[in-house]
Parts: sequence; structure tokens; C-alpha cells
Amino acid sequence: MEPEKFQDVFKCLEAEVQKVIVGHSDVIRKVLVAFFAGGHVLLEGVPGLGKTLLVKSLSQALGMTFKRIQFTPDLMPSDIVGTEVLADANGRREFQFKKGPIFAHVVLADEINRATPKTQSAVLEAMEERQVTVFGESHILESPFMVLATQNPIELEGTYPLPEAQLDRFFFKLLVAPPAPPELREILKRTTGTEANGIARVLPEDGGKFFNEMKLLLRQVMIAPPIEDYVVRLVHATQADGQNGRQPWAKQYIRFGSSPRGAQSVILGAKGHALVDGRVHVSYEDVEKVVFAALRHRIILNFQAEAENVTADQIIAEVIKQVARN
Repeated sequence: MEPEKFQDVFKCLEAEVQKVIVGHSDVIRKVLVAFFAGGHVLLEGVPGLGKTLLVKSLSQALGMTFKRIQFTPDLMPSDIVGTEVLADANGRREFQFKKGPIFAHVVLADEINRATPKTQSAVLEAMEERQVTVFGESHILESPFMVLATQNPIELEGTYPLPEAQLDRFFFKLLVAPPAPPELREILKRTTGTEANGIARVLPEDGGKFFNEMKLLLRQVMIAPPIEDYVVRLVHATQADGQNGRQPWAKQYIRFGSSPRGAQSVILGAKGHALVDGRVHVSYEDVEKVVFAALRHRIILNFQAEAENVTADQIIAEVIKQVARN
């Protein structure tokens, strides 16, 4: 596949989703970058901002199978991955596996932090291994497979913080902000009138093969050693080993820094942004476009940071200031 083809398809997908979603152009772009990089995305924002609609619109534009799982405190793991049921087959009764809603190309885990940690962990194997295990038997999930989880801010009543191990499986964490007044006016115009905007399928019928070609092309984008080293130093500056010149402010506020998955997400995300801009090499600007989304959920702050209302984004901004480009 040629880079121009990737760029054309990507921008067509953005345009289709924006027929329904007002604003949030950066969120839409990063969700699509994560999709073609083979990652999962966590969307955080208060209810009513269009997070669920964004995911549904994306699946329609991709032409992929779509399932929605509404997470509630009484949701069980078997409600997600499936279970064995007793059924009639060939004149006798036997157990057969009934697939759960996790078996889809695009899975919306709606309000994932409303379920208990045991249920949240049910999607962990699926996200990482692209398979689920039920009664000791593994079932492979069809490619492409992407989990888009929505999350209400933790301070809202009735929510459970996601375990750090599961947070690390998300390629990006994106913050969905309330609309500005002009955007709100456009939302009202689109949703309170009679006009309805349909979303056309962009990917061809053999969407899985096409996806694999785009994913391979993204990984073939070149990154120069100095830029790769810049990513390494950014991620290392967040880690809690206290060695190699770690900044005092980082030691003051960070309990645990980013894992190696954070560096992988930064580089793959930067490659995706480079391709969308029509380039086959990564720039420093591409790295800085994705570093917040890739690292904000991988930095665990300590009690002092929480007491002083220091956020992970503020820490990352300080990292970018302190770590010089080569």
C-alpha cells in the first residue's frame, strides 16, 4: 500500500465520523491512529459528551462488526466473554460455547469503571492476547480487534478505579472535553431538527485484509535514532528508579512511571501521525502530539501529587520541558 492511499482512507474515515460528531477532531484522529496501530483506547469524560456515539460512528465508517457492553456493578465476566450452555446436538444434549459480546471487531466497553474490578479484568486477556479462555479452552478473537472503553471521572459516585495492569493495556487515554458554545449550537442544530446524517462505509468488503496492509505500512514508517532516543529519555524521566539524573520534581510526585508499553505507544502513535500528514518519517513534533495520550494513564502519582492537585498531564509537560531534543 502507498502512503497516499493510507492518507486518503484515513481522512475519509475522519470525514465520515465528523458527519455525526461535532468537534473532537483530535480525539477522532487519535482513535483512528490507535486502531491502525492495533491498540485500544480509553475515553474519559462526563456523561453526555458523545463518547458512545463516536465509537458507534467509527464502527459504521469502518464497516466492522460492533458490540456494546454496558458495564454495571452486577455485570459478570461470563456476560462479556461467553459461557458453556447445554444444547441439543445430533439427538443428544451437550455443552456448546456461546460467544459473548467481546467477539466483535470493535467493542465498546461503556462506562467500564462502573463494574467491579473482577469484571473489568475479564477483558484483560482479550485486550492483550486477542483471545479468551472459558473452562480451560481458548477461543481466538477475529482480527482486527479493538476495545474502546468509556470512563466517567473517578470522582463521580459509583465508580471503581481501573487496575493499573489494565490501564497499561490501553494504547491511548483521551480526555473528552465539553463542547465550546459554537460546537454546542451545531450539536443542537443536528440533533433537534429533522435532518439525519448517515455514515457511509469507507473500508472495502475485505476490511480485515485492508486493515492489515494499513497496519503494516504504519509500522514501516522510519524513525531516526535521535528521535527514538528522545522517546526513551522522555519515558525514562518518568520512572521511579532515582538514577540517571531523574529530576527532583519527578521524584517528588511520581510513585511509578511509564512502562515500556508507553514508549511503544508513543512511537507507533507518532508513526501514525506522520503518515496522516503524508510523511514516511517521524518528527519530534509527531512525538509531542501523542506523548500525553500515550503516557497520562501510565504515570501513577503519589499522595503528595494528589494533595497538591498535580496531574499526570502537568508532569508530562514538565518532562517535555526538561528533556532536550538532540
